[in-house]
Amino acid sequence: MAKGDSSKMWSIFSMVAALGGAAAARQAIDKSWKISTGKKPPENPADPDVDLWEAVAWAATTGAAVALAKMYAQRRAAGYYYKSTGALPPPLRKD
Repeated sequence: MAKGDSSKMWSIFSMVAALGGAAAARQAIDKSWKISTGKKPPENPADPDVDLWEAVAWAATTGAAVALAKMYAQRRAAGYYYKSTGALPPPLRKD
């Protein structure tokens, strides 16, 4: 496989893993929010009708959870890539 093909394959694989991880995290956060607060998550935290504490808590929770889920999914994708090809993905290779 050519180096350019390998890089493109990794880019697509990494993006799909990150999007899947973020979507799964968002669903889990929504359910957790409903259970813990008894309310639906704010649709738009910037809306002045949303309490400030709620907007800040929602932003912090979603930001952290989505970032962690994306990182975990991409690490798993890199592991799968390594097992499949015998080498790390191009962006993760050390010189």
